[in-house]
Amino acid sequence: MDKKNALRAGALAAGTTLMMLLMSSPALALTPDDGDDPGPGLSVIDTLGLFVVAPLALFAVITGLVMVLDGSTDRQPKAKAKAKA
Repeated sequence: MDKKNALRAGALAAGTTLMMLLMSSPALALTPDDGDDPGPGLSVIDTLGLFVVAPLALFAVITGLVMVLDGSTDRQPKAKAKAKA
């Protein structure tokens, strides 16, 4: 890639990043709106259980169901045919 294309790609990436940063305003999230009713916060154990343990358990259940309910009968690897020389 020549310098002109690299400069163009860098300017496009920088412009896109700048526009995304300007359009999103996280400072507005600090002021509550009318009708906001935040619940109680989560503890560390609750957070780990919800975002770590629960997805791993769901993955394990789905994997187990696929393995148990799989109807494949050919579990042994197929023997390779000898090549004729």
